[in-house]
Amino acid sequence: MQKIKVALVQQAFREGREQMVAASVASVRNAAAQGAKLVVLQELHTGGYFCQTENTDCFDLAETIPGPSTEEFGALARELGIVIVTSLFEKRAPGLYHNTAVVLETDGSIAGKYRKMHIPDDPAFYEKFYFTPGDLGFEPIQTSVGRLGVLVCWDQWYPEAARLMALAGADMLIYPTAIGWDPRDDDPEQQRQLDAWVTVQRSHAVANGIPVLSANRVGFEDDPSGAGAGIKFWGSSFVAGPQGEFLARGGEEEELLVVEVDLRRSEDVRRIWPFLRDRRIDAYDELVRRYRD
Repeated sequence: MQKIKVALVQQAFREGREQMVAASVASVRNAAAQGAKLVVLQELHTGGYFCQTENTDCFDLAETIPGPSTEEFGALARELGIVIVTSLFEKRAPGLYHNTAVVLETDGSIAGKYRKMHIPDDPAFYEKFYFTPGDLGFEPIQTSVGRLGVLVCWDQWYPEAARLMALAGADMLIYPTAIGWDPRDDDPEQQRQLDAWVTVQRSHAVANGIPVLSANRVGFEDDPSGAGAGIKFWGSSFVAGPQGEFLARGGEEEELLVVEVDLRRSEDVRRIWPFLRDRRIDAYDELVRRYRD
């Protein structure tokens, strides 16, 4: 499959899992009606972004895989004949939880999953309290629409993750995401943060010669503890081609992006920019060190 239509669902918070899932399902159906064969949902799309606080009650939100969400979205994938990338709070065992992306094939089966490897621990993003770092490595997931290099949010900032997915044969990089501003930051700081987020992901497309799909949350979500100012998720979901060019780009409101991606261009671009050929793999041993003292 050389050309496929892909869709990114950029969704705001709604109170309750049922409302969140209903909104996601409606967007997926809309995307399929527009011809999308691959639909990417944002990080933790079945609920709010609960990591603004450390609260043991939030572990009750987790679910098994397979479980309710994989059954529901698997049935939807089978009905519509599409591939869906979901993002779930996985309960693996008592006291062991992951931030996990699950890819559902056109027959409704689980094609594969990826457990978020890089886990942040910052004000309003207390993810280390909830998520155990992933242990599945950087392995693309084989599907009927190609080999999907699925990563999650904080993984976006790490060129090593993108490179390893590309070296393992990923046809595209996919990032379900939940990132936004502290409302107390001034406008210039907010713009710098957004520009950095976009730039680093476009650089992954350029450096690896493959498309990047990034689906982010949107809208304001309160800090339930009242300790923080909440998060204004900045949306700005986008699809970039293998030279970092924008194929589609969202704004700061709810939005469904649907665009055609030509996977053949990766071959064409890598022929003129053969970065993989010219890597000095004999000289990179120091990359496995934390820092060179």
